[in-house]
Amino acid sequence: MSFLWRRVFNKPLSSITAAPHLSRPLHIGQRASLTKAFSSRDVEVFAELTGDTNPLHLDPAYASTTSFETPIVHGVLINGLISAVLGTRMPGRGCIFLYQEIRFPAPLYIGEEVLAEAEVRKIKMSFAFIAVTCSVKDKVVMEGEVMVMMPEEQQQKE
Repeated sequence: MSFLWRRVFNKPLSSITAAPHLSRPLHIGQRASLTKAFSSRDVEVFAELTGDTNPLHLDPAYASTTSFETPIVHGVLINGLISAVLGTRMPGRGCIFLYQEIRFPAPLYIGEEVLAEAEVRKIKMSFAFIAVTCSVKDKVVMEGEVMVMMPEEQQQKE
């Protein structure tokens, strides 16, 4: 998913707030983030690529009959922002996304600006364990934990 997401949604992210890539290894507590608002077109393209044409994401008339009332962004598309943070900011180029456990406590509506954040919680040899969240103001729309293999130049040998 992360490679596909970066190729298809190769639009500039609205804001990136992270330290520039440093040659030193990651450290516990290190953070990176970015913000983006998904458009209706972003959601439509994602649906075309994946085949997930659930009307909850694409059809305002259908969505109006649900508790969400308007179309919502696919959860996996939101998760793509975490892939962008990890692959471009921290750990950055060359990292490999190995594992994730995520939850979606609230919906993300089309057009809402979402903040995707990652914070290093633990490092063990070539692996980093990172807490991730995506939120709109005080509303958390995705949260969880991921494990990545760090790029070789950032790996700490034990």
